[in-house]
Amino acid sequence: MRILVVGKGGREHALVRALAESPGSPEVFCFPGSDAIFEIAKPVDADGLESLVAWMKANAVDLCVAGEESYLVKGAGLANLCAKEGIPCWGPPKESAQLEASKEFAKEFLIRNGIPTARATATATLDEAVAAIGGEYPTVLKFDGLAAGKGVAVCADEAEAMVFLDEVFTQRRFGAGRVLVEQYLTGPEVSIFAAIIDDRYLIFTPARDYKRIGDGDVGPNTGGMGAVASRGLVDADLLDVIEHEIVVPTVCGLGREGLPYRGFLYFGLMLTPEGPKVIEYNCRFGDPECQAVMPLVHGDLAGFCLAGAMGELREYLLSFDDGWSVCVILASAGYPESSRSGDGIDGLEKSGDFRVYHAGTRRDGQGGWETHGGRVLAVVAGGATRMEAVEKAHAAADLIQFDGAQRRRDIGILNFD
Repeated sequence: MRILVVGKGGREHALVRALAESPGSPEVFCFPGSDAIFEIAKPVDADGLESLVAWMKANAVDLCVAGEESYLVKGAGLANLCAKEGIPCWGPPKESAQLEASKEFAKEFLIRNGIPTARATATATLDEAVAAIGGEYPTVLKFDGLAAGKGVAVCADEAEAMVFLDEVFTQRRFGAGRVLVEQYLTGPEVSIFAAIIDDRYLIFTPARDYKRIGDGDVGPNTGGMGAVASRGLVDADLLDVIEHEIVVPTVCGLGREGLPYRGFLYFGLMLTPEGPKVIEYNCRFGDPECQAVMPLVHGDLAGFCLAGAMGELREYLLSFDDGWSVCVILASAGYPESSRSGDGIDGLEKSGDFRVYHAGTRRDGQGGWETHGGRVLAVVAGGATRMEAVEKAHAAADLIQFDGAQRRRDIGILNFD
């Protein structure tokens, strides 16, 4: 089997590795990829979506796996172009990917289908947003389009809200777009991942990520500073509620509204005192949750995704570890406001009972590794218990150093009683 994974970050590194480890040793390619990914997968000679799909057609690729969300909505859409050429794609078409690409589209979908979510008002200007907030704090502000995980601000007061609104409406940090002013919800968060194949689904291992830069959940939001994953995160009764009040209505809503879907769907949930509510949808695996979840997935991921892209749910191809997995992110100096590249990385040659996924690295002139992005590395370890996984992951992260490294030391610890 020949598989092409689209993306370049830590999530794609984890997906490439899991697919390459599938039975049958599939041949894996990646675009645009990274130096670390190309130690497992082969590079592709393409310069855009159209040429990428043409390359897949010419090189008899059996399956395209969408890792990075932007390609699903860029141009004509990755899955749409694959469909025209008869290439199975594990990822939804552009019209369905609007669940992630537009916060407003997703909110309207949730409301139409009676799925629990926070109240929200869509606004087109700074003045409209201020009026919608109405002095009620804390509040949640969400840029309507894709923003690489940085388009959401939880604002405790007017000063914080004005900083974000200035970035969106005045500085145009994320480009043109509206802002959703959303009700602030309380409770622990959990990420639920499902493989959606038309009207059927399979729920993967739940996870929880840590968005803020500093220990104790302080500082600005990031793309994610770490994650913990386990089937023990959500008890059976709560998972049953989530399945029947959120997952099933979502799958039914997609079918009812003529939105075809074959791929991973991420449900970002808040477990409020009134029950679980949807914060957001992502039309792919989470990052860094993917890095935490993939080591807990066993079996034939390549065969599962190929069958799914062709409309068959073969859940018997996969099994899920009952243990825990903890992912610790090492970020570069200046992140999340900026990032610094070119800092040499030490310790990557050390081995042990852990995995390291590269998110923002490159080879230097001497063949070593250096930083090349905001989130640099994801260090992942597992254990039969949460604390075993926590201790192993943090001990492994201690082995790796680079100038300006930022890291949270409460990953897998905070938000657990």
